[in-house]
Amino acid sequence: MSRFRMPPLRSLLPRRRLIFPLWLGVAGVTLLALFYTYSSLPFLAAHWYYPATMVVGAFVAGATPEGGGAVAFPVLSIFLSVDRVLARDFSLMVQSIGMTSASLLILSRKDSRLADFLPLLWWVPVAFLGFILGMATLQGVRVPVIQALFLSLIAAFALVYLRSPHRGYAEAVAGAKPRDHAVTVGVLLLGGLCASLFGTGADILLYTLLVTRFALKEKRATEMSIMLMASLSVLGYAWRGLVQGELTAFQVQTWLCAAPVVLIMAPLGSAVLRRIPHEWMLRGIVVLNLGQLAYFNLVRPTWEKTLWSFGFTVVLLLVFAKVMGMVGAHRRRQAALSLP
Repeated sequence: MSRFRMPPLRSLLPRRRLIFPLWLGVAGVTLLALFYTYSSLPFLAAHWYYPATMVVGAFVAGATPEGGGAVAFPVLSIFLSVDRVLARDFSLMVQSIGMTSASLLILSRKDSRLADFLPLLWWVPVAFLGFILGMATLQGVRVPVIQALFLSLIAAFALVYLRSPHRGYAEAVAGAKPRDHAVTVGVLLLGGLCASLFGTGADILLYTLLVTRFALKEKRATEMSIMLMASLSVLGYAWRGLVQGELTAFQVQTWLCAAPVVLIMAPLGSAVLRRIPHEWMLRGIVVLNLGQLAYFNLVRPTWEKTLWSFGFTVVLLLVFAKVMGMVGAHRRRQAALSLP
C-alpha cells in the first residue's frame, strides 16, 4: 500500500506571477463590498473629486518617486480648501492601497530579486518612528507654513532632479558603511516627520539618498521608495485609526470612493514607468509641481505664503542641487580612474 506524501511546500504556494492578480481580485471585491456597506453612490456623486484627484495622484505614485499625496495633499488642502489634517490622512489612506498595489506588482515580477529589497525591513521601522515623533511634536505648525514647505519640496526636487546627472549604475544597496547607515537613519527620520505633516515625502527623500550616496539605478530607487511609502502609509493609517482613534466615518467613506481607483492606477503607473523614457514623466511632474506652487501663491496671496514659499524653495533648491551634484562629481572621479 503506497503511503501518502505531501507535495513540496513550494508547489502549494502560488507562483510569484499570480500574486498580483490574486491581490487585485481579492482587494477589488473587498473594497466594493465595503463601499456598498459603509458608503453609497449618492455620497460618491457628491464627493466625486476625491476619486478624480487620485486618477492622476495614483498614477504619479506608481510611476515616479513622488507618492500619490504629491497630488492629493495640495489639491485637497489648497485647491479645495479641505482641512489639512483630513488631506494628510486621505493621502495616507489612499497610498495604503495604491502604493501597496504597486509594491506587489513590483515584487511579483519574475526579474525582481527579493534580496535587493531586504534593507526595507529596517528602513520602514525607522521612518515610522519619525512619523510618530512628528505626530507628537509638529502638528501645531501653521497650515500655510506646512503647505508652503510641501509645495516647495516637491517643486525643488522635481526641477533639480530633471536637470541633474542622476543616472545610477548599482542594482542594489551594497557595501554600506557605518556612516552610510547613520545618514540613512537621519533621512528616514526626516521622511517620517514629513509624512506626519502631509502624508508623503519620505519616498522623495529616500529616493534622493539612493541615487546619490548609493548610486542606485533610478528605476530600482523608484521601486524601493514606492515600497517604503506604501509601508509607511499602512502604518500611519493604522496609527491614526487604531492608536489615536481620530479617523471619522466621513474619512472612511471618501477613502472607499477613491480606493478602487488607486488600486488600478498605481500599478498602471509602475508598469508604464518600465516602458517609457523616464524624462517624459519627469517633465510632466515638473510642470505639475511648479503649477501647484504658482497657484498657491497667486490665489488669495499673502506675504506669509510668499515669504515662506520663496525661502523654502531657495533653500531646498540649494540642498537638492548640492546633493545631486555629488552624483556628477562621483561620475567624474570614476571616469578619471578609468583613463589609461
